Amino acid sequence: MESWLQPLELEGNLVKLVPLQKTHKVDLVFAASDGNLWELWYTSVPNPKTMDSYLDTALAEQNLGKSLPFTIIDKRTNTVVGTSRFLNVDAKNKRLEIGATWYAKKVQRTGINTECKYLLLKYAFEHLNCIAVEFRTHFHNHRSRNAILRLGAKQDGILRNHRLDEAGNLRDTVVFSILDSEWKTVKASLEFKMKRGANY
Repeated sequence: MESWLQPLELEGNLVKLVPLQKTHKVDLVFAASDGNLWELWYTSVPNPKTMDSYLDTALAEQNLGKSLPFTIIDKRTNTVVGTSRFLNVDAKNKRLEIGATWYAKKVQRTGINTECKYLLLKYAFEHLNCIAVEFRTHFHNHRSRNAILRLGAKQDGILRNHRLDEAGNLRDTVVFSILDSEWKTVKASLEFKMKRGANY
């Protein structure tokens, strides 16, 4: 499993995705503090007190071959603006999920998310030869759901009472995916949107 997914850097015009490291903690706390992202009850963005455990979990899952976390750097300012990762990795069936994604408020709807997803999808389909890439989000996170649809993913369904959050609230999870047979068209659409400067 480890041989299928190894730490790497991905770079576009706006962003660079580098392997997540514990040394990124301070910069990630600063990014998450832009908008106090952890206050959105339907997201799981770490706050300053939970950032250490957040990083420990991400890196432990990476060591087990279950995920590959990235720190997102805005090339225009050379600053850390968020994180994303490949997770729920199923090497045998060549499937994975792109998730645990969040951005500082100042770079939301600036085109950074579109380019990050493009870079991750391109690597997943063209280098890892994935047969499907999933996206999952909270039923109540309508902004995220709409952003996933705009990427070109299709909704597979809703996992009712999928899990409990830290407050004990039941979460319904909406599952989306892009198939390998759809990637060529999705790629063309994303490249067109990036060329036009689509801001999401």
